[in-house]
Amino acid sequence: MRPTDSDTWKDRYLGVRGVALVEGVSDQLALEALAKRRGRDLEAEGIAIIPVGGSKNVDGHLAVFGPQGLDVTLAGLCDVAEVDDFRRGLERTGPGRNLSRADMERIGFYVCVEDLEDELIRALGSSTVERIVEAHGEMQSFRTFQKQPAQRGRQLNDQLRRFMGTRAGRKAVYAPLLVEALDIDRVPRPLDGVLSHL
Repeated sequence: MRPTDSDTWKDRYLGVRGVALVEGVSDQLALEALAKRRGRDLEAEGIAIIPVGGSKNVDGHLAVFGPQGLDVTLAGLCDVAEVDDFRRGLERTGPGRNLSRADMERIGFYVCVEDLEDELIRALGSSTVERIVEAHGEMQSFRTFQKQPAQRGRQLNDQLRRFMGTRAGRKAVYAPLLVEALDIDRVPRPLDGVLSHL
């Protein structure tokens, strides 16, 4: 959903005190699952996690929820490849110029080393992720995927990460499953940072 009509968005989110802007639904589901594991009720706290539908759409959302709009506490999560889109959006809507990654984190915006799946797979370890894939009934599909020429010779973590992006909706299925399997003391820093900021 895009904030093309800012008044409609303002009406819809009136009363919200904090918003996390994320790239997609898998990021949203991962953060919601982590909040639940930490015993937080985001709705009761007045916090919304909103997928912007890709990093190119972040500007409009920042305008609606930032200082020029509802002026709520903001946080965000993006992949490393999209950090410049988020940085430019933040710079255009108020927090400052020439924002470094440290500056972005200080205002609640965190960058995944590669992407959400990479963060979760590294935190869990590939053998745990394979067990989750198997429990979800997709191990045969994964083994077939591994035999593709483009996948041969790649690290297992990279294969798992790529596999999760091969079918529409698969990332959204696995994001909460991977978060549920995490050792709560080994949560990837970007996810922890976003929730802690709100």
